[in-house]
Amino acid sequence: MTDDEVLAEFRAAKALLDGHFILSSGLRSPTYLQCARVLMDPRRAQRLCVELASRLTPPVHAGVTAVVSPAMGGVIAGYEMARAFGVEAMFVERPTGTFELRRGFALTPGQKVLMMEDVVTTGLSSREAIKAIEEAGGRVIAAACLVDRSGGKADVGVPLTALVTLNVPVYQPEEVPPELAAIPAIKPGSRAAVA
Repeated sequence: MTDDEVLAEFRAAKALLDGHFILSSGLRSPTYLQCARVLMDPRRAQRLCVELASRLTPPVHAGVTAVVSPAMGGVIAGYEMARAFGVEAMFVERPTGTFELRRGFALTPGQKVLMMEDVVTTGLSSREAIKAIEEAGGRVIAAACLVDRSGGKADVGVPLTALVTLNVPVYQPEEVPPELAAIPAIKPGSRAAVA
């Protein structure tokens, strides 16, 4: 799939949005990718994740024995990636503000893991998820995401493969340009709010 074909999937799902958005990092952006909408169609989710899996290197394919994703956004993408790899899917969550494996999920010491995200912006959530995976005994050998909106600049601490890489502008709240500031800011996703 080309980048245009991937973005066409997002547009068809009404998952590529324009407006004034507050990202989970606190940064502001005129563009938002609502991966939950693109993943709500199981056929589309499978198609996108199979394509992404095909882009990972042979050593990753040979080594990965589990896919772990951060909740909430990465759960479906992680499940579909695990299906593409034929391995177990797990997720980390933040019951007290810090990612951890729960719900009876367990990794064996040194188990090779692919960490799967839906969208990477700064890489902070990915690094936090990787830390939790490592604290649970896993060894993250690679990371993947549907969308890298950092333009390839995000550092997650391991090799990151994205289905599509975008260079979407982001701003500190106090540095939002006037044309964006004129639009009410919303925080879509699992922790929605209006600013």
